Amino acid sequence: MLNQNQRELDSRRRKASRRDFLQASACVTAAIVVGDGRASAQRAAPEADTPPFQPMFNGKDLSGWVVAPGAEKTWSVRDGLVICSGHPNTILRTDRHYENFVMHVDWMHLEPGGNSGLYVWTNAELNSRGLPKGVEIQILDLDWVRLNTREGQPPPPIAYVHGEFIPVNGTTFTPDNPRGLRSMALENRARGHGEWNTYTVVAIDGVIKLAVNGKFVNGIAHTSQKKGYLGLQSEGAEIHFRNIRIMELPPGVTSPEQTAPDLP
Repeated sequence: MLNQNQRELDSRRRKASRRDFLQASACVTAAIVVGDGRASAQRAAPEADTPPFQPMFNGKDLSGWVVAPGAEKTWSVRDGLVICSGHPNTILRTDRHYENFVMHVDWMHLEPGGNSGLYVWTNAELNSRGLPKGVEIQILDLDWVRLNTREGQPPPPIAYVHGEFIPVNGTTFTPDNPRGLRSMALENRARGHGEWNTYTVVAIDGVIKLAVNGKFVNGIAHTSQKKGYLGLQSEGAEIHFRNIRIMELPPGVTSPEQTAPDLP
């Protein structure tokens, strides 16, 4: 009887522990996606051991970022914003690698049909078109579809605009929502030029999930590169960025072949 009572007690403890873990995880995840970082996570689950969000942009200059040669006039800081002129095609990359993380970034296009992107786990080495190897998360203005619809033809898919994942320069991955080699967003939640949007990127061990304005809509798995630089893209149109912050998570098992080369 004693053994049976002990087993029942142990079972109840395991169930309670699992329930507490799931509740805390759910609260922290919700806070990460729709809240304001560490403060929200702590309010939602004060006992959870949540790493803090760290600012990636200080609002004053481009400390922590590296401007590609020839793009010195492409990137600037004004009124607490990162300003991208859109010319030439290039990226503004972080000064170090990132592996597993949760990242927030706000972006706003200034021009109808403007083009840009967020690069994850990139090697940051630009080809002749100004594109690096890595995973690009598409940032297009909503008017791109209207401006690129040819007479007598159906409009391009809205997936181009909203959070599509693109394998660039030899990068490979398994798309959650295949559109050729790409992964398309399942719902268009982007706002038009002149309005702010928020991307939340959760990147862990070769898996990337994207939330747009508070809702997860796209993802990929089995990326060929799992550690590298992060980059903001300049691709032909003015775009502004703000509130760039990151929560770094514990590292995984990542081989040298899955890691971008170190750059000066």
